[in-house]
Amino acid sequence: MSHPDQVLASTLHSIQSSKKGPSVCVFFDLDGTIIAGFSATHLSKQRLKNKDITLQEFLRTVNTGINAAIGKADFEDLLQIGADAWKGRNHLELMAMGELLFNKKIINLIYPEMRKIIKAHQQQGHTVILSSSATCYQVEPIARFLGIEHVLCNRFALSGEQLSGEIAKPLIWAKGKAQAAQHFADERQAALSDCYFYADGNEDEALMHLVGHPRPTNPGKNLARVAKSRGWPIQRFVSRKNNGALRSTAGVMSVLPFAGIGLGLGLLKRDKRAILNYASPRWIDRMFKINGVKLNVIGKENLWAQRPAVFIFNHRNNYDAFMAAKLIEKDFTGVGKKELENHWLTGTIGKLADVAFIDRADSKGSVEALKPIEELARKGISICLAPEGNRVDTELVGEFKKGAFRMAMAAGIPIVPIVFRNAEMIAARDAAVMSPGTVDVAVLPAISLSDWTLDNISEGIEEVRQLYIDTLRNWPTI
Repeated sequence: MSHPDQVLASTLHSIQSSKKGPSVCVFFDLDGTIIAGFSATHLSKQRLKNKDITLQEFLRTVNTGINAAIGKADFEDLLQIGADAWKGRNHLELMAMGELLFNKKIINLIYPEMRKIIKAHQQQGHTVILSSSATCYQVEPIARFLGIEHVLCNRFALSGEQLSGEIAKPLIWAKGKAQAAQHFADERQAALSDCYFYADGNEDEALMHLVGHPRPTNPGKNLARVAKSRGWPIQRFVSRKNNGALRSTAGVMSVLPFAGIGLGLGLLKRDKRAILNYASPRWIDRMFKINGVKLNVIGKENLWAQRPAVFIFNHRNNYDAFMAAKLIEKDFTGVGKKELENHWLTGTIGKLADVAFIDRADSKGSVEALKPIEELARKGISICLAPEGNRVDTELVGEFKKGAFRMAMAAGIPIVPIVFRNAEMIAARDAAVMSPGTVDVAVLPAISLSDWTLDNISEGIEEVRQLYIDTLRNWPTI
């Protein structure tokens, strides 16, 4: 079986070589295809948490599910339970609920591989459609986020702005989904032989047979069997199929033995930094190994060419700071957000490393908090931080704040850019656990700020930010 990275590369190459233009329709299923798992599961959990599900609805759902398993009920019966439960509810309020659920949970379930595939089709000028049996409250926030204009999904009928208790037709499921896609293509005079369909469900087989480019993605058992018999290319992605809570906990707790040895060394040398210099790189290395995370680094020599330095990195998730720390290895400190100061682990490590915990809402206080860091830099301690401040989604590069550059100027030390290309492969923006994967890293040569002044600092910062943009567009080779 081919490695997922090879499958993705092959898929992207095929798209880039395909026919261009809007006459090519590309249909994407949602649950199990674009996201790991089912959006309905998280919606139900949220409703249970909010006590928004009655005992009657719960029992009816269980009974209908049992009947569906033995062929006495179907998807429409399940959907009707939702229509009945939400009868009289305000449509806009439910849309807001769906948006909140997306930002809180669903965004972290999106396969980064599928984002690349969707973007590749969009760059070819293809007409991209999110075609899902889920409701508009689950589907539309994701479509907006991914820049997908067209949506085929299930909707509840409205009476004014309130739900009437009926299901809007046509029903988007199995043959109904195939018919809706065919109607969509016909309206745009698109030949189905040019069209694509990415989906995982056995019920999606009907549309797979209609399009010229069926793309079973994380397929169920029956769809995988049909795909194999017909020679359809199968792709499976695991970057968001994360059962890693136990693995992640083990990785975090692996700090204890290294901390114990480091503490002994620190007491022996009467130097608290000796604790970190011993424990930090070894712990992070062990944590990454437990979680199956690897770094593919270009430009390692730039990590040591000039020290001390201000090491900056583009901020993607909760773990890129650990990746930067693994690379820098020793004799450095950093900047963290104020809320991390009281965490048992990050707070303890931060105090040992003289990290400045800043309140981003208090700009004056933040400037004062950074002064001890500048003093450490003058004494030979490097600094590590993300100039974007907040985590930025996927391949974008956010605006750079001035703090890192002002500290470098004040201490008279260079800036060393660390560029992460695909940190999202191991963890989404707000994910609490890591997934196995390889992150590409480029460490660029040190940049002297000796000729920077307060008058030209903004221009200099923009030039450094452009380096990140250019590096991500044209990745360097060894």
